[in-house]
Amino acid sequence: MASRIPLWLKLLYTAWLAVWVPAVWLHSGLENFFWLCDVANVLVGVALWIESPLLLSAQAVGVLLVQVFWTVDYVTALLTGHHPIGGTEYMFNAAEPLWLRSLSLFHMVLPPLLLWAVRRLGYDRRGFWLQTALTCFLLPATLLLTDPARNLNWVWDPFGIEQRWLQAEHYVLALMLLYPLLLYLPAHLLLSPWTRRARLPR
Repeated sequence: MASRIPLWLKLLYTAWLAVWVPAVWLHSGLENFFWLCDVANVLVGVALWIESPLLLSAQAVGVLLVQVFWTVDYVTALLTGHHPIGGTEYMFNAAEPLWLRSLSLFHMVLPPLLLWAVRRLGYDRRGFWLQTALTCFLLPATLLLTDPARNLNWVWDPFGIEQRWLQAEHYVLALMLLYPLLLYLPAHLLLSPWTRRARLPR
């Protein structure tokens, strides 16, 4: 079967990962790769090479809305100085190297790339469940294995806003329900009309 993802795109994305992964690792440590969006960044590269509708669909479900929210917050803050959503304040922190902050612009690139790739390969509805399972693994792992001060995946405080309503374990359990319900399900419904294009096993 002919390749449905151009070779130049696979090579370009691989070259991007070859720069991004070591840069983030050296500056921010391995903990940084617990971020769901960073996991998606790597898995998209794998999915492009193996041309997997399932893996691409899972990442589209997982990060599409989050990346759009990131882009809206960043562009709005860039134009007005106000963060309507939050989460991109670090992009304006002069204490962080500009080159490192620039690497975070992948948040703006992934949505159109994922939409194009899913449209081309077809949407696999199992992606919702795969991403939900991945999230239910990563959120507790983040709580147990990463520095609370970094608040990765917001497993301690939502957008850095202190929460005192629930114990940490109960809060993560709530996130394991809320992420799929509030973020993954809307993206799943948005992408579902493309299901007919996916070549799913019978």
